[in-house]
This record gives sequence, C-alpha cells and structure tokens, in this order.
Amino acid sequence: MTDYNLVYLLDGKVYINLTNRCTNDCVFCIRSIKDDVVGANLFLNTENVKAEDVIKQLESFKDKLSEEIIFCGYGEPMLKLDVLKQVAQYIKEKYPKTIIRVNTNGHANIVYKRNVLPELKGLVDKFSISLNGENEEVYNTVSQPHIDNAYKAVKDFIKESAAEGFDTTATIVTGYKDYKINMTKCMEITKELGAKFRERPWIENGY
Repeated sequence: MTDYNLVYLLDGKVYINLTNRCTNDCVFCIRSIKDDVVGANLFLNTENVKAEDVIKQLESFKDKLSEEIIFCGYGEPMLKLDVLKQVAQYIKEKYPKTIIRVNTNGHANIVYKRNVLPELKGLVDKFSISLNGENEEVYNTVSQPHIDNAYKAVKDFIKESAAEGFDTTATIVTGYKDYKINMTKCMEITKELGAKFRERPWIENGY
C-alpha cells in the first residue's frame, strides 16, 4: 500500500489524485495555499503511479464506488492518460453504473499531439474543463500555462469533447482577489463551443 493519498473523499464523492504535474500554474490553485483537501495530503512522493496502486486504494471506498467518481487532485489527471484509462476501465467493468468525471485543463490533445477523446469513449462520462477566461490574455494571466497556444487548445478540447458526445462543462473561477473574468463573454464562448457552463466561486480553502 502506498503511503500517500491517490484516492480521497470530498462531499461524499470519491476523487482520484493521479499526479502533481500540471501544464498550468493557476493563480488560484489550492495547492499553493495548503497541502491537503479535507485532511488528505495530496502531494505525492512519486510520480510513478500505477493503476494497481489506485485500484488498491479505491477498494477502501467500496460503499462509495457506485456513485460518481472524479479524476481530480493536485495536478492534471490527463497527464497520466494510460493510468487514467486503466483505472476507468476497472471501474466501468466492476461498477458499471458509476459515472466517471474528469476535471481537466483541456491541454491533453496538444500535449499528446493527437485527439485522445475517442480513446476515452465508454470510460469517461463527463468532462469539466477549465476555460478560465474570455480571451488569451486573461487566460494566460490567470492560468499561467507552460505551453504555447494553451487557450486555443482549451477551446478546441471543449468543442471536440462536446462533439464526441461527452457531457461537457466549461468552468471559470470567479472572485479570486482582484482578478476579473467576463462571465457573460465566457458563457457566450461556451455556448458557441456546444458545452454547458459553470461558475466556480473561489473560496479560501479551495472546496
């Protein structure tokens, strides 16, 4: 058994923390504020996370595994695409009624240089994708991406996810210090991309 938290509970739902790596360094990210989420320390002592490690910890939450499970932790879960797919396959085979959601920054296709969404059909049900701004300038200020053309990549990912039939929601974080996001414009962009929209008001403890 690993000595860190790959799986944790938040609001009664199971969350999976695959990595601490991310292609963004968002100004509002909770991991720059604290080490834990509801007592679970999500800083990993290795990036060599295997599917069997996650599955072993998942089985400690058997009574919760028939509900929604979310891939979301102190990093970008899609950077561990192969592990994500293996764990999702296990969940779908053993707990077929379980809804699987991935909270992502939407950079996967540009990172892997291919459209990975078809690979996730039947494994992932929902994507929650961080739009984070109404234009590239705002996005870069808030998200501080480490890759070029990140904002376009996010919008393309949202559009492709919706077109592929995933339940797709674009999100923005509002209320963090004096950072201003044009929510109306973000809603318009999201509608054009074919997705749903959700505002995530920032709260100090991150959840």
